[in-house]
Amino acid sequence: MEVKKKIRLMALVLMALPFAGMGGTPPLQDAGVKTTPVKTRPRVQIALLLDTSNSMDGLINQAKATLWDLVNEFSYVRCRERQVPDLEIALYEYGNDGLSAGEGFIRQVLPFSRDLDEISQRLFSLSTNGGEEFCGQVIQSAMRQLQWSSNSGDLKFIFIAGNEPFNQGRIPYESVLENAAEQDVVVNTIFCGDYQLGVRTLWADGARRGRGDYTAIDHNRAIVHVKTPYDEVIIRLNQQLNKTYIGYGRMGASRKQQQAAQDANAAEMEEAVMVDRAVSKSSAFYSNESWDLVDAHARGKLDLAELDREGLPGNLQQMETGELKAYLEARRQERKAIQEDIQKANAKRAAYLSENRPEAESGLQAALLKAVRKQAERKAFTWVQ
Repeated sequence: MEVKKKIRLMALVLMALPFAGMGGTPPLQDAGVKTTPVKTRPRVQIALLLDTSNSMDGLINQAKATLWDLVNEFSYVRCRERQVPDLEIALYEYGNDGLSAGEGFIRQVLPFSRDLDEISQRLFSLSTNGGEEFCGQVIQSAMRQLQWSSNSGDLKFIFIAGNEPFNQGRIPYESVLENAAEQDVVVNTIFCGDYQLGVRTLWADGARRGRGDYTAIDHNRAIVHVKTPYDEVIIRLNQQLNKTYIGYGRMGASRKQQQAAQDANAAEMEEAVMVDRAVSKSSAFYSNESWDLVDAHARGKLDLAELDREGLPGNLQQMETGELKAYLEARRQERKAIQEDIQKANAKRAAYLSENRPEAESGLQAALLKAVRKQAERKAFTWVQ
């Protein structure tokens, strides 16, 4: 009997041997079955590197006034089967005595972010102070510290603005720009001062090596905003839009306050800046699922049955799950209608501006928008406007 058992055991082992080279188990999927690759939305990544030394108050003010124009420009961009891209903006300051000398008077204010309110808050927090400006080093910091996309079809920009010689500091800008080119990051330079002085101080050479555009601007010149008959309509719609947001969780209350604060910052700059911000808030780029109950529910980010109701408005705390779901859907539809009304009013505003805007536009706004249009078209990004 013992011999027979051993023979049976040996037979089982021999039968199993053919499967050993196949990983022990047959494949779970037939080789002929085709799988569909996961599609990712194209990305636009923009790093703004701003000189915050004493002479740059005008530049910072232009940047504050230009942010929403930049966002709105990309709301009309389409790529890859007419997809709307994801927009990510990073912010650096350099040349400020209040920053660490050991870090080259450079600070990453914000890594790549899609949070428009957070970007606005960080931008409006900047202040100027005398210092040394090292262009090569701040570009190197942005290249090393930021999470740049590895997708060759995505748009990746650096915009650096300042007024000191481009070759100051211990980091040679030439090798830094060579590295940026290898990673398909386009570096645009904006000199704050006379065009020829920027050429002599190597800002034009920086753009050439960075495969970008060189522009000289009068950073102390105020941006000319044209008032339109549609501005007040859009501002009123923005006030209605804000009422559709419902904060939840530990960040809900503070982030709703932040939303209002950034409205106030824009309005303080000028009415037209507030209008531009309102238009941005009507776009697909303005998403707040991390703190807004309506966005979070619409994007499937939370389970209403498990939601902690503490901190919600009193009328929502006692609702049954089904009732709350219906309420949030109604708010979503209300928001969508308001956003569509803002877009319609803005289309009329854009037509008015095209007829009444001053012919010779200059400054940071014009430099940014001209460069992104030109360079985006190289990668088959198109504008639906």
